[in-house]
Amino acid sequence: MSDANYTPRLKQLYRDNIRAKMKEQFSYTNEMQIPRLDKVVINMGVGEAVADSKKIRNASDDLAKIAGQKPIDTKARKSIAGFKLREGQTVGCKVTLRRERMYEFVDRLTTIALPRVKDFRGLNGKSFDGRGNFAMGVKEHIVFPEINYDQVDQIWGMDIIVCTTARTNEEAKALLAEFGFPFRN
Repeated sequence: MSDANYTPRLKQLYRDNIRAKMKEQFSYTNEMQIPRLDKVVINMGVGEAVADSKKIRNASDDLAKIAGQKPIDTKARKSIAGFKLREGQTVGCKVTLRRERMYEFVDRLTTIALPRVKDFRGLNGKSFDGRGNFAMGVKEHIVFPEINYDQVDQIWGMDIIVCTTARTNEEAKALLAEFGFPFRN
């Protein structure tokens, strides 16, 4: 990624093919109406961090390897005695990817990570929020190639939210399908 002229494969695909297909499919009159990827947010909740703070560090390190940038810690908003949780205590980590890193992550997610998921039958096409954003969960973070299975002490789940500039679910689903997201029929 150090090359100044480097463009991620999916970004080039978007510029060359996807924009034209979307413009034709939804008959947009203006180039700025065509939906595009805005950001990808990866969240890793670590409930066990309440008892052992070392677990949050391990999860944060793994998330940094997957995302390619340092995650920020997420803290509890209020105390819950039943979970032995105090306000302000670290309970997870998240990272927001934009631009080149976002395209690189989406490429790795669709071509490498999702095919490695056990019993994978496709993504749920109903996981849109009505404003063009798509949310999905991954039960095991070890499906990403950056994680060495032998060095992992615990397997974490993660939430991945793909935010687009699409206004409707149909536009967003068409956009993500063009990017190679494997939706169920």
